[in-house]
Amino acid sequence: MDYLDKDGIRIAAPLVEFVESKCLPGSGVSADAFWKGAADIFKKFSPENDKLLAFREELQTKIDAWHEANPGPITDAPAYEAFLREIGYLVDEPAKFSITTENVDPEIATMAGPQLVVPSLNARFVLNAANARWGSLYDAFYGTDALPGEAKGPGYDEERGAQVVEKAKSLLDEFAPLASGSHKDVTGYKIEGGALTPALKDPSLFAGFTGLPDAPESVLLKHNGLHIEILIDRSTNVGSTDAAGVTDILMEAALTTIVDLEDSVAAVDCADKIDAYTNWLGLMKGDLVESFDKGGKTLTRKLASDKDFTTPDGKAATLQGRSTLLVRNVGHLMKTEAVLLEDGSQAPEGVLDALITNLISLQDVGPNGRRVNSPAGSIYVVKPKMHGPDEVAFTDSLFAAVEDLVGLSRGTIKVGVMDEERRTSANLAACIKAVSGRIVFINTGFLDRTGDEMHTSMKAGPMILKADMKASDWIQAYEERNVAIGLACGLSGKAQIGKGMWAAPDRMGDMLDQKIGHPKTGANTAWVPSPTAATLHAIHYHQVEVMGLRDEIAKRPTPSLERLLSVPLAKDTNWPTDVVERELENNAQGILGYVVRWIDQGVGCSKVPDVNDIGLMEDRATLRISSQHMANWLMHGICTPAQVDAAFERMAAKVDGQNAGDAAYEPMAPKFDGLAYEAAKALVYQGAVQPSGYTEPLLHAYRVKKKAS
Repeated sequence: MDYLDKDGIRIAAPLVEFVESKCLPGSGVSADAFWKGAADIFKKFSPENDKLLAFREELQTKIDAWHEANPGPITDAPAYEAFLREIGYLVDEPAKFSITTENVDPEIATMAGPQLVVPSLNARFVLNAANARWGSLYDAFYGTDALPGEAKGPGYDEERGAQVVEKAKSLLDEFAPLASGSHKDVTGYKIEGGALTPALKDPSLFAGFTGLPDAPESVLLKHNGLHIEILIDRSTNVGSTDAAGVTDILMEAALTTIVDLEDSVAAVDCADKIDAYTNWLGLMKGDLVESFDKGGKTLTRKLASDKDFTTPDGKAATLQGRSTLLVRNVGHLMKTEAVLLEDGSQAPEGVLDALITNLISLQDVGPNGRRVNSPAGSIYVVKPKMHGPDEVAFTDSLFAAVEDLVGLSRGTIKVGVMDEERRTSANLAACIKAVSGRIVFINTGFLDRTGDEMHTSMKAGPMILKADMKASDWIQAYEERNVAIGLACGLSGKAQIGKGMWAAPDRMGDMLDQKIGHPKTGANTAWVPSPTAATLHAIHYHQVEVMGLRDEIAKRPTPSLERLLSVPLAKDTNWPTDVVERELENNAQGILGYVVRWIDQGVGCSKVPDVNDIGLMEDRATLRISSQHMANWLMHGICTPAQVDAAFERMAAKVDGQNAGDAAYEPMAPKFDGLAYEAAKALVYQGAVQPSGYTEPLLHAYRVKKKAS
C-alpha cells in the first residue's frame, strides 16, 4: 500500500484521498490543519496508549502470580482486595459528585426506550436500524412468536390478523385507556375542540394528529415519554375490515442506535475501515442510500423523513423520524495499517477512529452542520473495552485534543463508557469521574464482562459451567452496582444507563416475557437485535415508567465490592464425562459457527444457529466467553486436548450442516485444515495468553491471511 507523509506520520494514500475528498469538504477544517493536528495527536497519544496496554499486562502478571500462590476460591477477601489496591488495580473511591454533561438530546438524557447496535459495514442494516425509530406493532406481532401461533398461507391470513388487532388494541387500552369503553369498539376517531373523540381517560395523552380533524389519517398519543401513532386508512386490507379504519399502530421504538466499528464488524485493513467510515459519513450527511435485490425486485433504502403533525391546539409540530445515532469506536488494543508512526510501527486504531469519526460528525454539528442527528449539537461516541479510570481519562484527553483540532467547544464529543471489563466495574465511580463533563452512557454487557472475569482469574482454578454464570453472585452485584453507581453519580436526566442484548431474534415471545426486567432495574435503555425486537421491547417502557422508579432504586444499598470481586470458581469439578463433553461441544460449536463467517466471509455479526439449532445474534463478545471458558478448563485439567480436538471435529460437521444452504460457505469437515478452523482452535489453545482474553488479534491475523489468499 502507498503511504503519504504527513508531518512525519505516514498515512495510507486511500485514507488520505477519502478524508480530503469526502470528509473535509463542508467540515470547516482545512486539509493542512487537519493532517498537522492529526500527526501531533498520533505522536502524543500513541506512546501513552502503549503504556496503558503495558500496565494491563503488568497487572495481569501480578494477579496470575497471586493466584498461583493462593490457588482456589478466595478465602480472605480483605487480603485479596488489599492486594488489588497495592498493585493499582483498585483505586480510591472518589468523593460524591455529579456529572456535568450538557447539551444532551432527550433520546439519551430523559427518555427511556430500546437501543439497537448495528454493524457499520452493512449499509442496508445501518439504514434499517436508523429508521427503526418507528415500528409497526401489527407487523411485529403478525410475523413473530410474540403471539401464539403463526400466519398461514402466502397471502394475508385474516385469522392471524384478527389476533394481532385484538392484542394491539388491548395494549392501547392499557397505555391510553378511553374514558369509557375500549379501543376495540371504536367506530371512528376525530378531533373536536382540541381533544380526541372518543375521549381518553387522561386527555393529556393525546399529542396530535395528521389529516383533517374530522377525518384524521393518524392519531398521535404520548405515554411514558414515548409516542404511539394510530394509522387510519379504510382502503387497506386491514383498515377496510376495522370498525375505526385502523390499518396499523406504530410504536416509537429504537430511540437510539449504536453504529458499530468494533465487535460486530470484521474490519481488518485500511479498505475495511474506509468502508465503515463511508457509511457513518452517509448517515451524518443524510445521503446514505443502499439498493438490493429481494424476490427478484430491486429495492432502495434511504433515511426516513421526520414526521409532521398538528398538535391538539392546532400548531404544526415535527417528530424525529430516525434513531439518534451513536458511533462505537474500537478500544485501545488494536493497531491499524492505515497509519504508520515515525518508527514504522502501526498506530492505535482507536486514535484513528477518534479522529475520523468525529471529523465526519462535523457534517451534523460543525459550523455548516445539519443538526439533524443531534439538534442539541453533540457527537456521541461509545468507547468499549476500557480497563479502569486511567484508560477512561486517556479517552477524555484524546477527545479534548480532537475537539481542539476540529474547532469544537470542550465537551461537544460525548462518551459512552461500556462497563464490560472487571477493572472498570470495580472502579466505576472513578471511571465516570474521569469523563464527568462528557459522559452520556454506561451499560452492562454479560458476555465481554464474563470473558474478562475468567481471563483475569484464569489461574485461580476451573470456572463454573457457562450456563451458571448468569446466576453467580458477582454478576448480580455487577448488574445492580452499575445502576446504583450511575444514579449516585447523577446520570439520571443527563445520560443513559443501559443493559445488554437479547440475543435470540426468533424468540420474541420469550423476550416479551423476560426483557421487561431491564427497565425494572432503572435502566433507561437496553439492547435489542432487530428493528422488530425494538418495536416489541418498546412495550416494556410503556409498562414500566423507568424514571419514576429511580428514586426508590437509589435508596437501595449498593452491593459490596467484595461480592463483585468474588471469582466464579467451581466448588465441585467432578463432573460426569458427558457433562464435560456437552460443555465443550456447546463452546466449540459457538466458536466455529461464528468464526467460519468472520474469517471466510468477513461477516462480523449475524444470526448463528447454536448447538440446539436456535438462531442467536453473535459477535466477538460471544466468542470471547466461549474461548476463555475452554482455555480455563484446559489449563486446570477439566478436559484434555484430545477431548477439545474431538469436540471441535464433531461440531465442525454440525456447523457444516447448519450452513449447507449458503453457497458462499466453505465446509470444514472432513479435512479440518481451513483457516477458519485453525483460527477457532487457536482462540482456545492460545486463549490463556491473549491480551485480556480478547479475540481480535487472532481473528484479524487469520482474516488478513484469508483476504490475501
